[in-house]
Amino acid sequence: DSINAEYGRRMNLKSTIKLSHGGAIPIFGFGTYRLEGEKCKEMVKIALKKGVKYIDTATFYQNEKEVGEAIRESKIPREEIFVVSKLWPSDHGYDKALKACELSLSKLGLSYIDLYLIHWPGVFNIPENSPENAITRAQTWKALEKLHNDGKCKAIGVSNYTVGHLQRMLKECTIRPTLNQVEFHPYLYQEELLKFCKENNIVLASYSTLGKGQFLKEEPIKKIAAQCKRSPAQVLLRWAIQHGAVVLPKCSSEERLDDNLGVFEFELSDAQMAELDSLNKNWHCTWNPDNIA
Repeated sequence: DSINAEYGRRMNLKSTIKLSHGGAIPIFGFGTYRLEGEKCKEMVKIALKKGVKYIDTATFYQNEKEVGEAIRESKIPREEIFVVSKLWPSDHGYDKALKACELSLSKLGLSYIDLYLIHWPGVFNIPENSPENAITRAQTWKALEKLHNDGKCKAIGVSNYTVGHLQRMLKECTIRPTLNQVEFHPYLYQEELLKFCKENNIVLASYSTLGKGQFLKEEPIKKIAAQCKRSPAQVLLRWAIQHGAVVLPKCSSEERLDDNLGVFEFELSDAQMAELDSLNKNWHCTWNPDNIA
């Protein structure tokens, strides 16, 4: 609708969305999944130099050390950079979660994380349908609330949570999650989840917005890209931004990053947005949390 187009029109690389606690998150981030060692460090420094101030990492990515080094070497004041990290499913539980965050802080070489997320609603070595998942992740969240109250995590949130996971959580928690980072693209247009998040003041962060690159070759995406004289990647990222999501595309080249940053130079019409919305097939190109109790 036109509200989304108007929202999108005003956006630029410096734009942020206010979080329910812990300040504001930039709408465009740099994802570091599968970036390792010197390559990771180099790309994070390039992204920061180009004005991207939101860097997304995780315990699982095994690159927190390089992300921290890149931040220090960039000479950009720490408070100008928004760092996200995530707790892996093997670290669920109160004590384990506290330790996991301390380890992330020490690898990053930082005194606080801007946003710390529970990476996955399921717990390692517990069957998907077991109620133990919900009990354990509630204990994990208690640990994140403590980390927030202690100033170690400015904001706390979740990733890969369904509407059901969030509904249960909102009944139990003291501090509400500020953000839910999920797979979100025209082929998995999680409309109900997006609406629920908006109604509950939870920011939706979109990952795998490009479908691991496979959607760049899809004819409907290419058609709209040609109409806009833009790249398929820009169309997919723009779609998510105009839906009010934040995006964090990962890339391993400066050229790709420059292309992604072109997302602010055009807008999709209401008709193009509707056409992209209609592509939904509930396709997960990564893991699917629907069956986690």
